[in-house]
Amino acid sequence: MTKMMLSRPVAAALLAAALFGASTPFAKQLVGQTSPFLLAGLLYLGSGIGLNLIRIVRDRSLQLPTMPASEWWWWLGAVIFGGVLGPLLLMFGLVQTTASTASMLLNLEAVLTALLAWVVFKENADRRIVAGMLLIVAGGLLLSWSSTGHGQGSWIGPVAIGGACLCWAIDNNLTRKVSAQDALFLAGGKGAVAGVINTAVGLAIGAAWPSWTQAMPAMLIGLLGYGISLVLFVLALRGLGTARTGAYFSTAPFIGAAIAILCFGEHASTMFWLAAALMGTGVWLHLTERHEHEHTHEAMLHAHRHVHDEHHQHEHDFDWDGTEPHTHPHQHTPITHTHPHYPDIHHRHGHA
Repeated sequence: MTKMMLSRPVAAALLAAALFGASTPFAKQLVGQTSPFLLAGLLYLGSGIGLNLIRIVRDRSLQLPTMPASEWWWWLGAVIFGGVLGPLLLMFGLVQTTASTASMLLNLEAVLTALLAWVVFKENADRRIVAGMLLIVAGGLLLSWSSTGHGQGSWIGPVAIGGACLCWAIDNNLTRKVSAQDALFLAGGKGAVAGVINTAVGLAIGAAWPSWTQAMPAMLIGLLGYGISLVLFVLALRGLGTARTGAYFSTAPFIGAAIAILCFGEHASTMFWLAAALMGTGVWLHLTERHEHEHTHEAMLHAHRHVHDEHHQHEHDFDWDGTEPHTHPHQHTPITHTHPHYPDIHHRHGHA
């Protein structure tokens, strides 16, 4: 019988989804008051400024982390695809597409994220994980379906939104490559770069800067729904891998709809409860997953926050006071053993 586990990475993924899902109904209250491009810029600026202020308080500096050159390219790619191209394509698509169609198409992100993880980046997935993801995505499709019609419109809008989902799927998989690094830096740097670029685009096309009574709520929503949510998403990637994190995160539409019902008095339709049942079943399949087999860890040198568990039996080339967890570059020696695991930063091995 499979034992249900709610590990820290799983909790981080679900909380990331909750924060991002909650941002949608609250951000919706600001739509129409300012340019969509400028609103996207303010959301990311709130994330970037807020997270970097937290870094200053924590580290008393904004010193760049020590990352291998290859990881800087992975991170830059994630910023470009997820922070710049994705939002720009989404905003362009929303101009050409009805809201119901756009909402439905946004569920493509979870599917594309998982497909890239499995096909391109060779991440393992068993039938239970695939079935759970399909149920969660099906719930998202039901949740976004509108009974009031689906305007035909131009094909350009749906293609643009599909392109945005592909950009975010690429972003998710590239971010996994650097997920062992400082999550605050990864998310804060992305927010700052994306915020500046999107705000500049909004101003360049003639958008007027909103009053601070409009800008500050947008930036606060961005800090929580885009910034803190992304920090938690990175922590989940570190412990779960891309496909599983993406599946948990795809519960965000349900969470957003639940908040809209509870906080803003929207009606709970039959579709909502069907979607809740599908998503709940999908999450249950993931929570009760047990993946265990003999596997070999290759030699690896990296740095991340850790304790001295069975995967971290190493010497220190500095005076260590015994405090755990701690962070420093450390070498993993080859080891073969058997235990339950996720495709985390220490378990990216192949499967026969």
